[in-house]
Order: sequence, then structure tokens, then C-alpha cells
Amino acid sequence: MSSRVLSRTVVGVLAVALTGVGAPAALAQPALAQSPDDSFYSYEGAAPLSSYAPGAVLETRTVPYTILNIPTPIQAVQVLYRSTDALGQPSANVTSILRPANGQPDKVVSYQSFYDSLNPDDSPSRAIAGNTPIGDWTPSGRNFNVGGTFTSIEAALFGPLFALGYTIVVPDTEGPDANFAAGPEYGMMTLDALRAAKDVPETGITDDAEIALMGYSGGAIATNWASILAPAYAPEINDNLIGAAQGGVLVNPANNLRYASGSIGWGGVVGMAIVGVARSYDIDFGKYLSDRGRDVMARLEDASIGNVLAQYPGLTWQELVKPEYADPNTVPEYVDVVNKINMGTAATPTIPMFIAQAANGTIEGTQPGGPGVGAGDGVMITGDVRTLARKYCDAGLPIQYDQYDTISHFLGALLWLPGALTWIDDRFTGKPAPSNCANIAPGNSLAPQEHAAR
Repeated sequence: MSSRVLSRTVVGVLAVALTGVGAPAALAQPALAQSPDDSFYSYEGAAPLSSYAPGAVLETRTVPYTILNIPTPIQAVQVLYRSTDALGQPSANVTSILRPANGQPDKVVSYQSFYDSLNPDDSPSRAIAGNTPIGDWTPSGRNFNVGGTFTSIEAALFGPLFALGYTIVVPDTEGPDANFAAGPEYGMMTLDALRAAKDVPETGITDDAEIALMGYSGGAIATNWASILAPAYAPEINDNLIGAAQGGVLVNPANNLRYASGSIGWGGVVGMAIVGVARSYDIDFGKYLSDRGRDVMARLEDASIGNVLAQYPGLTWQELVKPEYADPNTVPEYVDVVNKINMGTAATPTIPMFIAQAANGTIEGTQPGGPGVGAGDGVMITGDVRTLARKYCDAGLPIQYDQYDTISHFLGALLWLPGALTWIDDRFTGKPAPSNCANIAPGNSLAPQEHAAR
């Protein structure tokens, strides 16, 4: 069976699952979508972007919801809206709203994708609109374009949500420039997407709609930062939040750097994160890089996580920098930025949460870290997540924390998903949020990093 025929068959099956229609005709050779005009992603209005409030609707369109560039019967409303980047500057971003035929206008799931990429072409909105450049090279010509397929893979997660009648909001969490790992920016992009979605009549979302946040891995970055920022940044959205379900959580990036550095599977993600935070916070790390570091960073400029997993085996921070900067804390800009994106020192959310974390990263080529780091799932650190959960417990939030001791990051997603779906459905049906705070073991320190002398 050819890859094209296989794609059409998979899409047909998913279309049946998503729409609830059983007609065999739904499986009959769907046509490839026509790529929408990319001008939709740029704000070209006469008024300055800064003159709009965060969440303001700038433009809308309706497109067929596509999977692997093949359209399904579902329509997606896409919204260009005003948001805010990591530096506090106005930004024009896109979100997609998927509404099933049985959609309940007062129940919304904000699903944050794990598309993890430094290439804007990999954004969920482009995949949803049928503009995934499968088989092409990235703009730099250095990476094969695979990142856009992740959102199509996530379509399998939407079936159960559609069956329950939830409207799904899928923001481009990394913003228009794909600022990977810039947690606060992820959060603002997510919250402003919800503001915008409520202001577009075609979405059917009511002003008093209950909203659940959901995301794993990169999606958990956006989910938790949206939870953290909502009370101050978007209080009207916070009033409607009923909870957040997240797994594989990036808490304290300084610890993650030490943990994933040298990993057989995840070493390349260290470089991706450096590129992403440098881009989002306008930092020039060039003067600290070694020749090897400059070469790797150039290759990662538009890479997705699909390009780096296991392709930079054993890559370390020390390889990327000059010898005098072997200790990351000797780089002042690094210390400043990792402190800005440390969830452990940020504000506390006000909503109940389901948090899941795996703990056997050796399966994915990452050995347990030393003192203060310990075990993780291969890229995220279990002790950091426990400390964050306990912090939220101490604030009086109902927290259900599940730890998967025998599996790693990717396998953890398979266990997290059914638990997350059940937990979210229970919140919509009004059941009290569960809590196992008394059983969460102590974790690591999440204290800010301190500058070190060379």
C-alpha cells in the first residue's frame, strides 16, 4: 500500500470517528487540501497592532479540518488575533477552533499541541488548514520537514473529545516565530486564543463557557503557564477555567539542561531550547559558542523535535560553548532567562489540576541526574514536578498527581491521556476535583539560579 493511499485510509477512518458518521462513502478517496494563503498569518491593518487589546480578533477564515493535508468533513474556524510575546511586545498569532456536530457551546477544551518546533511552518494552524509541507526541506535547507505532521497525529486525541461534544481550541502556542520553550509566551498565546475564540460568533462559544486546559510535554508548557498567568493576565478567562490536565511537565529548565545534556535520545533538545529562548528573549549567545556550537545552532534554527531526537546522541552543553563557559551559570544571559521561565518561582494558579509524570528515562537514553536532579522521564525531571505539585497543594488547590515509575516520556503520554480525559470529563459534569496531595513525595529545590564567576 502506498503512503498516499495509507494516508487517505487513515484520514477516512479518523473522519468517521470524529464526525460520528458511519457511511462508507466517508472513506472514498478524499482529495488533498489546497494550501491556504499564508498572508492570513500577517497582520496588515492600518491601525498599529499595539492599538488592539490582547485577544482582539484581527481576521477570521473557515477551512476544512485536514489530517496529513487531506480534508475531513469537519470545518475549522481560524482566527488571527493580537497577543503578547515574551518581551511584552504585541504579536499577531493564530488559533483554530474545531466544533463537532454535537458541540455544546458552554464546554470548551483548550488543547495545547506538543508540536515542539523552531519552524513556524510546523504550527498546528497550518496543519489543520492543510498546509503541512510534508516531504519538503525547511526554509534553511538543513532539515527535512516532519514537524508539521505531529498535529495530524494528535487528531487521534480529538475523537474522544468530539464524542463528548466539546469544542476544541488549538492555539499556535509558540507564536508566529516558533519560539520553542518560551513558557510565559506560550501561556499568553493560549489565553489570548481563548479570548479571541469567544468573540467569533462562528465558534458558538458562549461568554460563560467552562474551559478546561489540556496538554502533554510541550503542550504542558503552555497549559501550566496559561494556568499561572491567567489570574493576572486574563482574569475573565481564569473565571471560566475549571481545571488543567497536563503531563511531562518542564518546570525548572536549568535542571532539565543538566539532566538531558549528554542524553542519547534527548541531547539535541538542549540545543533547541537554547535557540528558542535566545530567539524569544532577543539574546545573542554567539559570543559564548564553540565552533561545534555555532554549527549545531545553525542547523537547529528551523528544526523540529522530529529532526533532533536521537540525531545528536550525547550532545552536551559543554560541546556547544567555549571551555570557559562549561558551567552554564557563568553565562549571565542564560541565568537570567532560565529564572524567568522557572515555573517553581512563578505565581500560583487558582484551578484544580491533574498532573502526570513518568520516571524511567533510561529507556530513552537519559541517565538519572546527580543530587538535586535525580530521575526523570528522559527529558522532564520527576522531582521537579513533584515539588511543583506540592507547592500547588500547599496553596490549597486540589491536585491529583500520578507518577509512572517504570516508563519514560513517550510511553507516559499513553498512560496520561485516558486519565486526563476522564479527569476533564468529571470536571465538566460537576464532580469534585480529587486530590492526593498527602501522598506526593518531596522533590527537588526549584530555587532561582545564581550567577557564577568564570
